[in-house]
Amino acid sequence: MAAEDGSLDLFRYAAGGEQSRPPAGAPAEGPVRASGEPGGDAEPWTVARVNRRARFLLEQGMSALWVAGEVGNWRRTAAGHRYFTLKDETAHIGAVMFASDARRLPADPEDGTRVRAFGSVTLYEARGRYQLRVRRLTAEDGEGLWRRAFEQVRRKLAAEGLMDPARRRALPVCPACVGVVTSATGAALHDILSVIGARAPWTRVLLRSARVQGEGAAEDVARAIDEIGRSGRADVILVGRGGGSLEDLWAFNREEVARAIAACPVPVVSAVGHEVDVTIADLVADLRAPTPSAGAEAVVPDQAVLVRRLADLRPRLSTGLRRSVHRYRDRLESRAGKLRRGIDGVIEPRTAQVFDRGRRLAAAMRARLVSRRARLEGASGRLDALSPLATLSRGYAVPLDRSGRVLRNVAGFPQGSSFDLRVVDGRVGCRVTGTRRDGGARTAPVEGKSPIRSSFDG
Repeated sequence: MAAEDGSLDLFRYAAGGEQSRPPAGAPAEGPVRASGEPGGDAEPWTVARVNRRARFLLEQGMSALWVAGEVGNWRRTAAGHRYFTLKDETAHIGAVMFASDARRLPADPEDGTRVRAFGSVTLYEARGRYQLRVRRLTAEDGEGLWRRAFEQVRRKLAAEGLMDPARRRALPVCPACVGVVTSATGAALHDILSVIGARAPWTRVLLRSARVQGEGAAEDVARAIDEIGRSGRADVILVGRGGGSLEDLWAFNREEVARAIAACPVPVVSAVGHEVDVTIADLVADLRAPTPSAGAEAVVPDQAVLVRRLADLRPRLSTGLRRSVHRYRDRLESRAGKLRRGIDGVIEPRTAQVFDRGRRLAAAMRARLVSRRARLEGASGRLDALSPLATLSRGYAVPLDRSGRVLRNVAGFPQGSSFDLRVVDGRVGCRVTGTRRDGGARTAPVEGKSPIRSSFDG
């Protein structure tokens, strides 16, 4: 235990007497007389025993405390532990911050940074060196480390172009589905749903609950943004949470969240904290809203405003349609006139050509008919001269048998046979009573019959 002046007597419990018992929980080593006492015959302590007792007394005698100082000799091991010294104008003390505690640091402080460290005094037994085991470390101004980490991330992402205003996308005017990434138990979700339900009750809301504070929150938020974006179900994503300290909002200052927003295939609205809070997510998102409620107002239209706009658009639409109809009608009439003139310009010459060619064709046909008629008349005259009828008209007759075959010689007229005699205007039935050949042979008289009309015209 500490004396009234704050000092610690490491061998206090070894001197015997009323105070020879160690406090409850102390190592049971029994009373031992100090080896330096005159006439002492006690066994001497080992160095390890002394260090162990010193550690016990330090840890029992001093409760956890805040220590203010300047950081020096900061180094980080491969396992994630941090070793450094805290110093002021006249003294310094070694300090260690193990990886489990250092994981909560937003950034490592630079040497010379004024900090406040919360922890307990202990002793490293192997070397007999006492040190401060730090569980929490903050800058003396409260947010210095967080601001430094914020600037580091901001500069890195800005250099990559992720904060370029030119890459920001416009939000859909009337989204059918809004994706929301926030805590399912937070007040921010209630505010978002209330605003969307009042402004655009037809809008569907797709919630992906995520931790928005503490260890692992940044990874959870980034994963939620990626899942909704890849699902293809949301037209826009609203990422947000309520207000808090810079440390509370730190998940939205992490690279993981910023890169997830930049890679999202649909527009993202960041609505983190209050109006005065600005996060890395706000700077990378397509739109920054000061609060979750304002974010909800930004992603959906107000139905009352839509109704008024529709009412205002009705007469404007009617007027516009009439003007469009008149404009297109005038344009059509103008083009129809040009088309008619163009057609007339093409048809009239062609019509004149057709008429001219028609006249020429008719004249050629008449000339051809006259020529053909003359040839026909000549051929007809020649044919008539060769026609048997012409011969008959000169007083000749043609004997024909019953089948109409011309009888050309005496052999065709056997005794007693009948035949027709074709004259110019009909037929005369005849019977053979005798024949006579040229050269003195006996003739056969022919017995005439009544003339018979015939259809023979050849």
